[in-house]
Amino acid sequence: LAALVLARGGSKGIPLKNIKLLAGVPLIGWVLRAAIDAGVFHSIWVSTDHDEIEKVAKQFGAQVHRRSPEVSQDSSTSLEAITEFLNHHREVDIVGNIQATSPCLHPSDLIKVADLIQKEGFDSVFSVVRRHQFRWSEVKKGENKMTEPQNLNPAKRYRRQDWPGELYENGSFYFAKRHLIEKGYLQGGKMAYYEMRAEHSVDIDIDIDWPIAEQRVLSFGYFGKEPLKEVRLLVCSIDGCLTNGRIYVTEDHKEMVSYDYRDIVGIDLLKKRGIQVRLISDRDCSKTLSAMQLGCVAKVNVTNKLQVLKDWQEDMGLSWKEVAYLGNEESDVECLKQAGMSGVPADACAAAQKAAGYICKSRGGCGAVREFAEHIFLLLEKVNSARKQ
Repeated sequence: LAALVLARGGSKGIPLKNIKLLAGVPLIGWVLRAAIDAGVFHSIWVSTDHDEIEKVAKQFGAQVHRRSPEVSQDSSTSLEAITEFLNHHREVDIVGNIQATSPCLHPSDLIKVADLIQKEGFDSVFSVVRRHQFRWSEVKKGENKMTEPQNLNPAKRYRRQDWPGELYENGSFYFAKRHLIEKGYLQGGKMAYYEMRAEHSVDIDIDIDWPIAEQRVLSFGYFGKEPLKEVRLLVCSIDGCLTNGRIYVTEDHKEMVSYDYRDIVGIDLLKKRGIQVRLISDRDCSKTLSAMQLGCVAKVNVTNKLQVLKDWQEDMGLSWKEVAYLGNEESDVECLKQAGMSGVPADACAAAQKAAGYICKSRGGCGAVREFAEHIFLLLEKVNSARKQ
């Protein structure tokens, strides 16, 4: 059983949409995370024709199939791309085609679908969502006729709670056995549908408004195997996160740095929510910190940031899930990997971006701290919502 995500580089709507950041994570990363954590696939693949998509796919632990130009056209179908993949991978008996544009997919859905096709003998299984929408016949311009109801009696309209609704494909995934695909079908043979929860049925092809899609993902997306916990500590690298990393030197050898007032507001908001903010730096910038008057515990001239982070975590009696870290350099990478919630500014180095769970839209010293604070607040809302449920 192989998971296959089709991610062509071309996009008529949003350039390189498949790796555009959605709530700080490349779009394709959301479904790859769910596929990996499901634990039911013998291999997980991304079929692409683009170098950057290949890079992101490998960062998330997927293997890459470089598709040919023949199946990378605007007119190319999913079936053509899947067939090409199977021609190169004779070991695959079943393909789980997962759509990159469905970021609210959860591992539990994939586990149940794998059982349907592997244990219950179905040849194909596809995802659907239940909708309560009344349909009417289309009347084309110039036609002299009335519209007709398709699934209701206007004289006796159902209340939502009295009508079971109808099932629609939501495009999240299509599982099919090899013999079916080789005959030219993604759906056929002994078929079954899998009904997904409405809140998990998010399709970026339809939800074109990216901010709305981000809110949906933050509320209903899958964030990993372990449950989220409230963040109690944020550790922020000073140079390149709180500041833009530039150091201005005067003629009398005094150093000056600049910072964004929005980030100071972000730190104050975190403190008001009961989250401690501590600062860390590779260099000795104690005079700068004194001038900024942030009122935060700080450690400067640090040679081993991870050890300092561990000391703070242990002193406060926190689990790693309760620690957030904002960094931007290679010296921050191990801290980013260890913290339960991690982020980097938009201009962080490649190694830091690869290790982070959230990539800010803002650059260092230009609102990245405030943005990461807002991200923390949104996830805290998700934690509180889960507790109420």
